Amino acid sequence: VQVVESGGGLVQPGGSLRLSCAAYGSGFSLLLMSWHRQVPGKQRELVAIINSGGGTNYADSVQGRFTISRDNAKNTVYLQMNSLKPEDTAVYYCRARDYSEYRENREGSWGRGTQVTVSS
Repeated sequence: VQVVESGGGLVQPGGSLRLSCAAYGSGFSLLLMSWHRQVPGKQRELVAIINSGGGTNYADSVQGRFTISRDNAKNTVYLQMNSLKPEDTAVYYCRARDYSEYRENREGSWGRGTQVTVSS
């Protein structure tokens, strides 16, 4: 599976952005999809995750502001980001794993990332 992110950019504090992640390959509906972010000098962190049944989980720092969703007909997962803060500035990465990769803690497929900058 190949994943490609889009939708990053510059936004003012309090603004919104929607990131998209297109997955190329078979079996998208069965994949565990997640968004992560990383700033220079820090570890990549999990932002949000969505399973094949649509169940979701979020980092405490984005709970109530970000929403992850998926459209299986379009092989795409989204991250709607509202009430953005300067500390949300990071490169955002999409990750796809099938359930064997998840159980075996393997990397799966990562995108190249998209920059999100929150600044006035």
